Order: sequence, then structure tokens, then C-alpha cells
Amino acid sequence: MSQIDLKIGPKIKSFRRQLGLQANKLAEDLNISPSYLNLIESGKRKIDGDLLLKVCEKLNIELSDLSSKSDINLENSVYEILDDQLFEDLDILGPEVKDLVSTNPKIGKAIVKLGDILKKKDHELVNKIEKISGKIVDNRKNSFPGEVISDFLQENKNYFPKLENFANKVFEKIQKNNRTRYIELCEYLKSEYSIKVVDVIPDENKPFSKIYNKNKKELLLSDYSSTETKKLYAAAQIAQEGAMEDIENYLSGFMFPSEESRNLSKVALLNYCGAAILMPYKLFHTECKKLKYDLELLQITFATSFEQVAHRVTSLQDPKLPGIPFHLLRVDVAGNISKRFSLSGIEIPRYGGACPRWNVYSAFSRPGIIQAAVSKMTNGEKYVCIARTVEKGIGKFGKTKSLLSIGLGCDAKYAKDLIYTENLNINDKSSEIPIGVSCRTCDRLDCSQRAFPPLHKKFDVDINSRGVSVYVVND
Repeated sequence: MSQIDLKIGPKIKSFRRQLGLQANKLAEDLNISPSYLNLIESGKRKIDGDLLLKVCEKLNIELSDLSSKSDINLENSVYEILDDQLFEDLDILGPEVKDLVSTNPKIGKAIVKLGDILKKKDHELVNKIEKISGKIVDNRKNSFPGEVISDFLQENKNYFPKLENFANKVFEKIQKNNRTRYIELCEYLKSEYSIKVVDVIPDENKPFSKIYNKNKKELLLSDYSSTETKKLYAAAQIAQEGAMEDIENYLSGFMFPSEESRNLSKVALLNYCGAAILMPYKLFHTECKKLKYDLELLQITFATSFEQVAHRVTSLQDPKLPGIPFHLLRVDVAGNISKRFSLSGIEIPRYGGACPRWNVYSAFSRPGIIQAAVSKMTNGEKYVCIARTVEKGIGKFGKTKSLLSIGLGCDAKYAKDLIYTENLNINDKSSEIPIGVSCRTCDRLDCSQRAFPPLHKKFDVDINSRGVSVYVVND
């Protein structure tokens, strides 16, 4: 095979480190010198195709793991930033953005950071003006620091082995018939950390979900919360008491723009570890394979919520025992994306809403029902996507709950491993749903749901002719 340059050296290094494999040992297995491997991993030498296949064999990975997009959302995020009116006169086109990201990904990341700062400052300025004037100037949401949490999880592939190890040790001590029960979690907190869990009904004027009083060593949990939610809070408290050093070490490896975003990421890791206690890796992985990722059956098996299970399946990224690489997003009825994570390869918008054709939005039309679809991107990539709504809020009569939608999906090549494809014909082109990332970055000109013109294509409005939308003119 001829030499190829996929800029995969750093990826090889990353996979090697995940396996805990020393560079000298891998070089020996590959029958090359350590210095040559170092040049490959640092991106200073191309790698021969035959050697590349051997690397994949030794690291137990597929070639696609190395040749896939290194920054799943980077190109789309740069698109979104350059869509700002500030850059309108520069007339930057899609191919130019693509070239920048492919040749200088670090510069692309720098642009995203600058864009984050710009949008945050803009939001803060609008808030100040609104407070002074008493009038609503702009209803744009602040995407921070939630987006930073997504970046942090994305960088770590939502897999934290030290937290998995801690969770396994706790699970072994408290499990009953391979299940973590609420009462055992409470007893463990009491016996190991002298923390008393108290279920209380919050005061009407002071609602809360949980309160930990460090001085009294008392964890108050709202009786308005479901048992599944209480279990996660109790398990997360165990993580706070016993795994905080590991959590701090993970956080120290990431550059957070603010203390607020760092603290929110800490909460995310506490919940990650808590979920791992409720759904330990090997056992959960086994059940996922056996049940073909039937999320509702996994709920029953582990006595957890749908959203908890959806989160957990995205974290099965142990290189020695991998699960399906999923993407996940959570949206509200207004289209706001409050959670996003992608290992499937699909791009998820950073700032605005996603394509309205994604079934994560159509799920609102049938609350509580899982909807499955085969979605096809503009570049031909196909994904199996499922979506279902979940309710959030106080479980008390008369209280209004919020309705959110959870979307989960993977590359279509994993279709045979999913229960949700049993009634889908993956090869039937007529059943595919053509989707994009967002209107501004999608080049589908035959879409009747287009809300904005595409960023990378010029258009003219003809008052005498109209296509399927005002932004599409018939030729």
C-alpha cells in the first residue's frame, strides 16, 4: 500500500495511552524503533498503509477510528461563528472554512474559543441594558458554561476509568442481586462516611432537589423527586466523599474559562460516577449487548430513569470492552439544546437549534413513545436515531412539569446491534429521512422546513418565483 497521511499520529498516541501501553512496547510489537514511533505520533512522519493496519491490530481498533473526523463539531462550530453579522462583509464560504479546519484544527479551535467569548460578552451586555432600561432587548440564551461541559466530556470521550474503578468497588459492597437499591446507598453513606440521608417535603416557598449540610453530615433529598433521582443523588454523594481526588485530577487536565464552568463539570463527573455505581460498567455492558440496547428494558433491569440509561450508554468507551459510539442531545420544546455529546460522528450545533427534521423534535408529537428513524446527512452518512420525551419537575398534583426530548443515535453500521432497527429497513432509501446539522450549515435546497438561507451559498430573492421555501428559488 502507498503511504497515506491522515494526520492520525496523535490519535495513535491517544489510543495507546488509553490502553496503558508504553511507547517502547508498541514499537517493539510493530518491529519499528521507538524514535520512529515518536515521529509518527507527533505527526512528523507519514505512516505506511501496512504499518497502519498493524497498529490497528495491536491497539484493537478499526481503521475508521483513526481516519474519522478528529473534531466532530469543529467545522460546524466555525461555520456558526462566522455567520455573525460582524463577518458579513468578508463573504466567507463553506469550502474556505473546511480547508481551514482540515489544515489548521488548532486555529479552528481558537476561533471557537473567541466566538464563545464574543457571544458571552454580547449576552452580558444585553442583560445589563435590559436591567437598566427595564425592557427586553434580546431573548438569546447564554450557551455558557454548559457548552464547556460538553467540550470537556467530548475531549475525554465521556469515559473516566478511575471513576469506573471506584464505582465498581462501591457496587461490590452494596449490590443485592446485581442491583443497587436506594436503601443500600443510604446505609453505605451512613456506615462509611457518617452521612445521614433524610427524605423531606420541601417548603412551598423554598423548593429544592437536594441539600447537603456538611456540618451536620446530613443529606436532604426532596420527596417530590422520583426514587431513581434520589438514587443518583445518593450515589453522587458517595462519589463526592470517596472519589473527589480522582475528579479533581480529571478537571486539572482541562482549561476551563471560568470557575463556574469548572464547578458544573465537577457536578457532571459526580453524576457520572453516581450512574456508574447504579449501572456498573461490565454488568451494564453485558446487559446492553444481551438486550440490544433496549433502553426501557435497561431501565427496568437497573431501576433507573430513561435519561440516566441514555447517558450511561454513551460512556461505554473502555478500549478493552467498548460499546456502540453514540451521540446524545437533549432539547426543549423551543429547540434549545441543553445537552450534547457525539461519538457517532454526527455534528451537533454549538449555538443554535438543530435541524427540525431530526426525530428528537418530532418526539414531542408523541410524548413518552420511542421513535426510531434512519437519518441521512448531506454528505451521505447514515445514522440510526431514536428519540423519546421525558418529564422534569416536581411530582405533585397541580405542579406543571417541563417536557424535554432525549435523542440518541449511532452510525448505521451498528444497526444490527440495536433492537430499534428490527422494524427498519436500513437499505430502503425511500425510508431515509434527509437531515442536516442546522439550516445555516445545510446545503439542502429542497427542504420545505428551511428557516434560514445556507451560509455557504449565495441566494437572490425573486418576487415572481418561489421554491419550497422563500430561501429556495426555482431554476
